[in-house]
Amino acid sequence: MNRKEAIKKVGLTTIGLASIPSIINTLDAKNAKKTALKGNINHSVCRWPYSQNTLEQVCEAAQSIGIKSVELLYEEEWNVVKKYGLTCAMVYGSKLPITVGFNDPKLHSQYFQEFSNTIPKAAEQGFKSMICFSGNRNGIDDVTGLENCAKGIEPILKIAQKYDVTICMEVFNSKRDHPDYQADNTKWSIALVEKLGSSYFKLLYDIYHMQIMEGDIIATIQKYGKYFGHYHTGGVPGRREIDETQELFYPAIMHAIVKTGYKGFVGQEFIPSKEEPFQSLRQAIQICDV
Repeated sequence: MNRKEAIKKVGLTTIGLASIPSIINTLDAKNAKKTALKGNINHSVCRWPYSQNTLEQVCEAAQSIGIKSVELLYEEEWNVVKKYGLTCAMVYGSKLPITVGFNDPKLHSQYFQEFSNTIPKAAEQGFKSMICFSGNRNGIDDVTGLENCAKGIEPILKIAQKYDVTICMEVFNSKRDHPDYQADNTKWSIALVEKLGSSYFKLLYDIYHMQIMEGDIIATIQKYGKYFGHYHTGGVPGRREIDETQELFYPAIMHAIVKTGYKGFVGQEFIPSKEEPFQSLRQAIQICDV
């Protein structure tokens, strides 16, 4: 399952009854002893990998573990995280799919309308970051794609600045999970940030995706950390738990992030493979809490 498939499933489970195992997992996470976190990393968790659970259950688990944010939420879901005293570190600005984005000029008007509507509402709730996507190439070369993205995003940044909301474009791997996606490498994505020249536009650096595309994660963070407004985790291969079963050593990566002076959020975006998904989440937070 990927994010696109999970989003469809989330819509059904958020308002439906959870299964007995899901309820048990939530209670286990809620009743487990809360571990004191160090505070160097602001922890967040992406909602979509827990599509088998209601959003309320995810919030309860996050609250128990010490996670401050549940992210990748639409406007109609914001009231749930607020109810649990949590924030949403990364909100959706549009409901268009990941496969389309700002590289398509035909969508610029729609994006402007949607983001213009969502940015003030997010700011009112205290939510500071909003995700966007380049879209798939669909025959658009990288130079043209970059120009198109800049033209579409630039007018939105005036609104973002007014409301103190940062727009973050996520980088994906086009090798395995998102074939043909344009923002599939650090070089192209940073060129877009530099072209726009605004502190209100940054990158969502997904460690899982860039390990697949480029590797060299820590050196990239050390060199280009100022361009990154948000981070996502995930085990390679398979986007599973970030434990000893995968090839990345997340404690070292988190130390590198902290050393850049980064004060934003790190969102856990692995897909739990174990019977108790919230225990996997608790373990991931302990791994990343450096």
